[in-house]
Amino acid sequence: MSQPAVIALNEKHSLAIRLWHWITFLSITASLVTVLLGSTLFKTKDNVSVVQNQLQEKGAIVTKDQAWAVAHEFSDKLWDTHKFIGYFLSFLLLSRFLIEIAQPQDEKLKARIKNALGFKTNSPDEIKGQKHYLLVMRGHLVFYLIFLIMALTGLGLAFEDAPVLKDLHKSIKSVHSFVQYFVYGYILLHLIGVVRSDLGKSKGIVSGMINGKP
Repeated sequence: MSQPAVIALNEKHSLAIRLWHWITFLSITASLVTVLLGSTLFKTKDNVSVVQNQLQEKGAIVTKDQAWAVAHEFSDKLWDTHKFIGYFLSFLLLSRFLIEIAQPQDEKLKARIKNALGFKTNSPDEIKGQKHYLLVMRGHLVFYLIFLIMALTGLGLAFEDAPVLKDLHKSIKSVHSFVQYFVYGYILLHLIGVVRSDLGKSKGIVSGMINGKP
């Protein structure tokens, strides 16, 4: 029996995986934009004085509490958008598991990792390539774990009124807020890695995720 060969980073991807990848990328980007806006331009306490000043210019006098209510309403609308994007991302995560089950055997993540682990060689370049490939595959697994934690904690916050979740709200929010930084870190490392690979030995890795051709 011949040994398996290490699959290149610009390996073939099914249409389902490619669609999932780009839809997830756009959805995560949209989610991060709402977080950025909610933490800056739409931050309630920073907009109270803006609301008061604008109304005063129009001849209306409002209290700080009234201005807070107006500013908070816009913030709430933004976070509602974030919540709905979160629902969609949770659906995407579930669909990724379903896609994995339906994938051809040789295109499953588990099979590709097993294939790479079973590769035997004495070539320094091939050993280096094998280690790099396994590092990337393990990075994918870490991403799915982070994705799962964010989805579960996000749903926990969305359904905070459920009796079983009320007492856990503070802890769930802390975990959700903390793990988000791992998402930022992964995205940054992923983008850097993809660009370096596409400019290096894995040319076509980006176009391959678009047209499916390795």
